Amino acid sequence: MVPIKSVISGSPASACGIAEGDILVSVNGEIINDVLDYMYYSADVNVEIVVLRNGEEMKFIAHKDEYDDLGLEFDTFLMDIKRRCSNKCVFCFIDQMPPNMRETLYFKDDDARLSFLQGNYVTLTNLKDEDIDRIIKMKLNINVSVHTTNPELRVKMMGNRFAGEKLKYIRRLAENGICLNCQIVCCPDLNDGEELRRTLRDLGDLMPNISSMAVVPVGVTKFRENLFPLKTFDKKGAGETIDIIEEFQALFLEKYGTRVVFPSDEFFLTAKRELPDMEYYEDFPQFENGVGMLRSLVDEFKNALEDAEYDGGERHITIATGYCPYPVIKQLCESVENKFNNIKIDVMPIRNDFFGNTITVTGLITAGDLISQLKGRDNGTELLISRSMLMQNSDIFLDDKTISDVENELDIKIKSTQNDGYELLDAILGL
Repeated sequence: MVPIKSVISGSPASACGIAEGDILVSVNGEIINDVLDYMYYSADVNVEIVVLRNGEEMKFIAHKDEYDDLGLEFDTFLMDIKRRCSNKCVFCFIDQMPPNMRETLYFKDDDARLSFLQGNYVTLTNLKDEDIDRIIKMKLNINVSVHTTNPELRVKMMGNRFAGEKLKYIRRLAENGICLNCQIVCCPDLNDGEELRRTLRDLGDLMPNISSMAVVPVGVTKFRENLFPLKTFDKKGAGETIDIIEEFQALFLEKYGTRVVFPSDEFFLTAKRELPDMEYYEDFPQFENGVGMLRSLVDEFKNALEDAEYDGGERHITIATGYCPYPVIKQLCESVENKFNNIKIDVMPIRNDFFGNTITVTGLITAGDLISQLKGRDNGTELLISRSMLMQNSDIFLDDKTISDVENELDIKIKSTQNDGYELLDAILGL
């Protein structure tokens, strides 16, 4: 039973007489425990709703279009609390963060409901048989952090004695028609090499219900005191991992007509290899895992630059980026300077002193590192940064400083851009 915080005016629930403060008991005869129950059982055109009002059970019938929302609002999005992660993964990034940051950054969720609703990845270790039954019944396609299909190794890597046996849920979901996007955080000398081959082979056996797989390299910060000793990928290891992935891509492409598994962009940059063509990434199924982001950015940027015109005066700006994508961003900016000789772009790779120099991606750059490394130099009239450095829908960096803080320290206007080639070029040209 879930308390109703408010009822949207003019909604089906309001029209049939449900009121703020009622307690939702059931929808179409089904007990409601969370948002998935609510969404699934209220999808019909005619919906029977039972609530408690002042201790008395009352029944209402709401009429609406199929799949339209009833118009009820609750204290939390999930109508429940988030499920915490019960693992102690050797590669967990949250365990590698410095102390005294905002509390929300330390929360580890592992909630299958958020996998369906927001695309989060879940390990399945805190699920029970009845949870899997519900996913199958509701036909909820989800994202799974697999990491390895070796049960003993999964236990070791995830620090959870149930992690190995929960692999059975992956097979059960796939065999019941649930499509799974899978993630493998690859750690040198743990789940790479032959172990990676085993994982890709095992997941490939579950086709066609493995929609995609992303292999991403482990991130290691300087805050690893008393944690499992991890290494990062070097050029040779990154290249070998790409070779294994592309070996299986060829097998899957021949057998299923799709590559299925993709390495993240970071592997290509670490291995000093050219980014693959757009076709390599098919329909970009793992874009949010950093798979194909740079290729998409490059192609969009080049297309935008072909038709671009600039009739402004002298323009000098700075772009701040991580060391990993720096060569790609630098090359794009040089193409702009070659076309418009009155535009000067300084591309500045920002060393990650906050998390440690092993962290080279742009999204983990802090305001403090921007300030310390850009202060005192001529940055031009504007500083461009990636929106990935900021909290979602905010102007706050990971170290709790804001865009305004950085602007004041550097005495420069800052513009943030999405991972979009057209938007980046517009920002460079001052449009």
